[in-house]
Amino acid sequence: MTQIFDVAVIGATSLVGEAVLEILDEREFPVGNFFAVGEGSQVGKTVSLGAQDADVEDLASFDFSKVRLAFFASTAAAATAHVPRAVAAGCIVIDGSSEFRRDADVPLVVPEINPEAIAQHKGIIASPSCATIQLTLALKPIRDIAGIERINVVSCQSVSGTGREGVEELAKQTADLLNFREAQTKVYPKQIAFNLIPQIGGFLDDGQTQEEANIVFETQKIFADPSIQVNATAIRVPVLYGHSATMNLQTKQKISADKARECLAEAAGITVIDDQQNGGYPTPASDISGKDDVFVGRIREDISSSLGLNLWVVTDNIRKGSALNIVQIAELLVRNYL
Repeated sequence: MTQIFDVAVIGATSLVGEAVLEILDEREFPVGNFFAVGEGSQVGKTVSLGAQDADVEDLASFDFSKVRLAFFASTAAAATAHVPRAVAAGCIVIDGSSEFRRDADVPLVVPEINPEAIAQHKGIIASPSCATIQLTLALKPIRDIAGIERINVVSCQSVSGTGREGVEELAKQTADLLNFREAQTKVYPKQIAFNLIPQIGGFLDDGQTQEEANIVFETQKIFADPSIQVNATAIRVPVLYGHSATMNLQTKQKISADKARECLAEAAGITVIDDQQNGGYPTPASDISGKDDVFVGRIREDISSSLGLNLWVVTDNIRKGSALNIVQIAELLVRNYL
């Protein structure tokens, strides 16, 4: 008989939480009893996992001893306060927030890259940021063949990366401006509609934003290679769903664009759209919504460097960028370690 697991989804009504529920059902994860957990206005709402309905319970009073696995699709603040309590109750936590990614005792996992890291867990497994997941998945096939010396990346992140409040702010500002009303700014430091904001997270002493520093740290941790040089710029763009990135790589050995295209097309979790004609590339609005792969296009050699390579990478940040990665970690965990 297949083993089943009682699970809790924390932040079950968030964009990522809803996607976790959907993907658990799609992939027929062996769920026994299911508990939806949240905070504030989430409490009391009803959500579904397949045929099971559950009213959202209050995180502050939730008894984690009732479940074996806890999926945190919540804020970092909620993870800080309640993940230790869940672990103390005997849960294994898969955390989608930023809270534990830098903890040396917490594995940071992209299943297609470093699944073996799961074995090192001490009750918590962290899922990387959506920007880092798409970056590292596109890098892995090239790194395996030619090595990576340096990465320059501009990460163009949609408002859904902020959560439902970001989506709502963009939608409202767009409607207001098109109707000649002043745009009200609450979520972002400046108007996001018809604009670009070169800031995600607070500023650090060295001039980086927190998100840029996260991309650097997480990339090195996932590859277990602090020698990889990463220079990141993160900008918030007026796109509802889908993160995009333009990357310039310096490899350790020469790799042609054709060879890069070939190895990317053969890699798990990657779809290449690179036809070198009008529209022959992936975009967030037309290609990736609801898709599980990382999409790569505009693969070309750097004309200024013999070891340089350029890529354009697009991903559904809510699915593979967040929820799917969390569920894939859980699948490996229950298959190989429980």
